[in-house]
Amino acid sequence: MTISHKFISRGFILAGLMNMSVLIFSNYFTNPVISKYDPDVMSNFGLLMIVIWGLAYISVEKVYDKVRWLVLVFAIEKLIYGYNWIQWITTSSVSEVYEESAMAGIFYAIYGVNDLLFCIFFIYVFIRLVKAKNK
Repeated sequence: MTISHKFISRGFILAGLMNMSVLIFSNYFTNPVISKYDPDVMSNFGLLMIVIWGLAYISVEKVYDKVRWLVLVFAIEKLIYGYNWIQWITTSSVSEVYEESAMAGIFYAIYGVNDLLFCIFFIYVFIRLVKAKNK
């Protein structure tokens, strides 16, 4: 199965928009609950960096085929966030977060799944680009 260039480009846009959705979940960095439950990774600075990563994904949407190593960096970044979420979700209570803030609870319930899915997407794109380069 081959995924079209147009579909992959849209994947980069979607990855970026998903990252930027942290603005909604954090109420534009004014909701302290997200930071409270993972202050090392999800501080306001950390949330801002998630937005910046999102802008980076969108910025390569039309030229991803020229920056294959950056696509691998994106996959690694998503893997790290996914791993952090697995660590968090196995030692913390989403329902406790949700009781304080529904938006923060939803964020913690889904962000890792999102990151792991986009990790797979970026790995797929990277492998496809490496194979194309070797032809």
